[in-house]
Amino acid sequence: MKRKVNERTSLLKSHPPASDDDYYDHSTSNGSTFIENPQVRRSRWRSIRVMYLTMFLSSVSFSICMSSIWPYLKVLDPTATTDLLGWVVASYSIGQLIASPVFGKMANWLGRSRDPLVVSLIINILANILYAYLEDIQHSRVICLIAARTLIGFGAGNVAVVRSYLSGATTIKERTSAMANLSAFQAIGFIIGPGIQTAMVPIGYPGPVHVTGMRINLYTAPAFLSSLVGILNLVLLFTVFREHRVLDAEYNFNIQDKDPEEIPNYKPDTLAVIASNFIFFVVLFIFAVFETIGTPLTMDMYAWTRAHATLYNGIILAVGGVVAILVFIVIKILSKKVNERYLLIGGLVCCFFGFFVYLPWGHNYPSSQMANISPEHTLPQNRSWFTVIPSDKTVPPHFNFSTTAAPGNSSGGNTEVTGCPDTYRWCAYTPIVTLAQFLGGTALICIGYPTGNVMSYTLYSKILGPKPQGTMMGFLTASGSLARTVGPIFVSLIYNAFGPRVTFVAMCGMTFLTVIFIALVFKRLVPFSFEKGIEPPNSVK
Repeated sequence: MKRKVNERTSLLKSHPPASDDDYYDHSTSNGSTFIENPQVRRSRWRSIRVMYLTMFLSSVSFSICMSSIWPYLKVLDPTATTDLLGWVVASYSIGQLIASPVFGKMANWLGRSRDPLVVSLIINILANILYAYLEDIQHSRVICLIAARTLIGFGAGNVAVVRSYLSGATTIKERTSAMANLSAFQAIGFIIGPGIQTAMVPIGYPGPVHVTGMRINLYTAPAFLSSLVGILNLVLLFTVFREHRVLDAEYNFNIQDKDPEEIPNYKPDTLAVIASNFIFFVVLFIFAVFETIGTPLTMDMYAWTRAHATLYNGIILAVGGVVAILVFIVIKILSKKVNERYLLIGGLVCCFFGFFVYLPWGHNYPSSQMANISPEHTLPQNRSWFTVIPSDKTVPPHFNFSTTAAPGNSSGGNTEVTGCPDTYRWCAYTPIVTLAQFLGGTALICIGYPTGNVMSYTLYSKILGPKPQGTMMGFLTASGSLARTVGPIFVSLIYNAFGPRVTFVAMCGMTFLTVIFIALVFKRLVPFSFEKGIEPPNSVK
């Protein structure tokens, strides 16, 4: 027999509110089956697609400048080192770390997602404009650069709201596919971003417009474009987006017999929640190391100029993004047949082998920037992995001084010194990471990272259950932001002091230990559930 369900206990809550005729309950001997009004379903999925686009634009705003941050930093401060680069890259994540719980809590408190999204986008637009005008600032340019990247990251705290909305607006059966789509749009953003930056390389530096108050060059044009796409996102939020929330019976909870106000009182498995945050931290830490080290590594190993490093790394990241999209398509298929926890482990194993492939071997060494070499100062022939060069020694005779023409050099000259900096003592004893190794390791990480990323927060959303997830998704995003804060600083310090070999050994060790940890908590990483008609337990059994 067909009976209407009160709006407060209906399958969906929507804004503007739906009428009682939008939802019907067909009770069966096995439970309740819900039918959704086609018009409401179309509105719900249009709003979900706006969230896809918001995630896409957020990732574009981040990635569009990634391959050019290092050369742009050298333009603003020619004395800058990779240690400072680590802080510049990390500043984005510091902003996101602060903003994610704030926007997530704001979404829960207001009971809607649009307001925090609008605030975050306005901050992002203004921060990108600041980034584009840094050359017009006469003093403390680097500090202003860090401030701009921090505010861009603060605006990107809306990722927590996007994930929370998607978790609340989809059923359990829809969620893995929807989360994979969300990650795919994020990956497309990472493709488009470096691709746009690569396409802007011909603009050159100082560019066609180089006057006070308006500087358009290969470093500032992406920031102006990010501001424009942010404005487009705002328009879509006001014209297309509507609030929807799924409250169904897929958690084996007899929602008809309960006051909806009781739903937030349950507690998911605390250990599973903490473990999920840790796993997500590691997955994002892996990506932070990967995205930070690419440009300086290739400049040091292959003597690429700043322009070449921006171009080639943009192409590599774009191709990696295409690989990631293919991975998301495969994940959507495999998740129907393979347990999500096994896919998570598989993704981390791929990352492990990616960093293993990066390890330098052989007897070929990178060229050096050292101009004056003292032949009498040489190193022992039997150099170990962790050889430390005494301060009174110089590099061995196999080093070559290399200079390459670089139009638009920030120093104003016609040449740019390339190769492994003479301040890096490890250049003397660490073999080169061949281009084949770099591309092979990157391919493995581009397979492993998206798999681990989508599986970790998909599992997390299911562990949390039907409770509004804004605040908890804010904590998850914050854990990822913490990883992207610590990661660039870690890789910059370790890479600067010890080189790529120690850096990648450390990453292999971290990834391996994380796989062991997942095996230990494997049985707890399951979707929230409680028996029908029984009070919610405090943890998953």
